[in-house]
Amino acid sequence: MKDTAKDTAKDATGARAGAERTEPLGVAVVGAGYWGPNLVRNFQSSPEFRLRWLCDLNVDRARQVLGGYSTVQATADYAAVLADPEVEAVAVATPAGTHLDVALAALRAGKHVLVEKPLAATYEDGLRLVNEAEERGLTLMCDHTYCYTPAVARIRDMVRSGELGDIQFVDSVRINLGLVQKDIDVLWDLAPHDLSVLDFILPDNVHPVAVAAHGADPIGAGQSCVAYLTLQLNTGAIAHVHVNWLSPVKVRTTMVGGSKRTLVWDDLNPTQRVAVFDRGVDLTAPQEIGADERRDMLVSYRTGDMVAPALGEKEALRSMVEEFAASIRTGRPPLTDGRAGLQVLDILEAASRSLEFKGAVVGLRTGR
Repeated sequence: MKDTAKDTAKDATGARAGAERTEPLGVAVVGAGYWGPNLVRNFQSSPEFRLRWLCDLNVDRARQVLGGYSTVQATADYAAVLADPEVEAVAVATPAGTHLDVALAALRAGKHVLVEKPLAATYEDGLRLVNEAEERGLTLMCDHTYCYTPAVARIRDMVRSGELGDIQFVDSVRINLGLVQKDIDVLWDLAPHDLSVLDFILPDNVHPVAVAAHGADPIGAGQSCVAYLTLQLNTGAIAHVHVNWLSPVKVRTTMVGGSKRTLVWDDLNPTQRVAVFDRGVDLTAPQEIGADERRDMLVSYRTGDMVAPALGEKEALRSMVEEFAASIRTGRPPLTDGRAGLQVLDILEAASRSLEFKGAVVGLRTGR
């Protein structure tokens, strides 16, 4: 019986993806807390979707999010949402510990699913969702919002086109004062943003293979409030992430160093979010120098121009919603699919194990 249900879901999904459709896709948002209202606003403003339901255990809160004149239905009955044949997709904006149950129920009901980061509370839970979606031929997408900003989209293009050359290092800083969480440490709170961006921009043949993490809890919060991750890439390069709840200043910067150029992304600088420097270190190849000179490493410093590319202004969530629709309509995997979410979970779990063993290097399960 279960296999028959899966086959039926596959057939229905294939029909939806293969048909030339122009009418909006029916969608429901589950969760009216911190992130749900943002999804509601973007689904309502997108011509690709028709928002039919907002589901939350607190129906009054859901009604408040929708406003007094909305025709969208507010409910606490998730089963009713899944039973609606007009709902083709579900967006999950509930606490991470509930992602498995909520998303799995939607997939088994034949719905495409968008999940707020992280994909699940554990790697095993995330893998169950990925396998379920793949078996049923459904879209499973992670809301890795930063990946859909104009700045990160441009960075991805530059890295993958070879404009920066071979990637030599990535250095990311995400620090601010608070909010100290009660149930997760600073790694699980802040690092998913940087890790999802790293996975998004790296070429397909470059990926992390191991991680070492160091953390500290100087205020006695019960978990790390300051942490550093060092990721080993399969090419020999490294990526470093610094996250901190205790910094008196807010910093959001990422540096991507290549053999040709180096890029700096400052997310808090609206006038110059991305700067590309034609500056770096050049090393003369051994075959290009004489035997008497080979003892000395010939290093030259390249100092060229800095260019700040023009970036369009578009809300990241709007681009993310459009990508979700495109994936559903065409049947292709979204740019931040379930396996991208697995990659982040793999690194976070390995980093937690590394913290337990005082910074030991821990190998990763996945490699893309």
